[in-house]
Amino acid sequence: MRYSQDHKAETRARIVRKAAVRLRQSGPHGVAVADLMKQAGLTHGGFYAHFKSRDALIGEAMMVAMDGSTERWRKRADLVPEGKKVAAIIDGYLTEQHRDDVGTGCMLPALCNEVARSNAKTRKAFARRLEEMIALIVEARGTRPSKLARKQAMGAICAMTGALVLARATGGELSSDILKAGRDIASGQKSAAGAA
Repeated sequence: MRYSQDHKAETRARIVRKAAVRLRQSGPHGVAVADLMKQAGLTHGGFYAHFKSRDALIGEAMMVAMDGSTERWRKRADLVPEGKKVAAIIDGYLTEQHRDDVGTGCMLPALCNEVARSNAKTRKAFARRLEEMIALIVEARGTRPSKLARKQAMGAICAMTGALVLARATGGELSSDILKAGRDIASGQKSAAGAA
């Protein structure tokens, strides 16, 4: 049976979305083609009708995961007035819910180490998307793009990502404290130690 191009595109997108979840949960080694195809209601042999290779699927899934994070940030910023956009992004990111939802959460804390070990093409695509995230934070701050604004945006993203990694690695009260400290640092608030 021949399927329409739309059906093929929808099937491909479904496979990529499922791979993106599995990738964030288990890393590239946790993405089994046979399992993904079964979840999509297809046979393992049909995989190559959609992708050149498993690596091609993983690369595309990483980018879809990053695009999803950027879109969530944009939606959060769009829901609040000027002056509160960055706080909305940070506060929505550094939550216990996000900490606990690795599969559909941000790709940065889940896969940055994997990207560093990937091929140049994947790293370049990752860098482009990270630049989009940086630009979004600069825009959300409502300031003119400048070297300082870019540096501050990069610092916020580093604080957010690092806090989420550490919060996921720990538990209990320490994890909650890390999320709060990450929110304070990412938003530029001085810590109690820094204020003394």
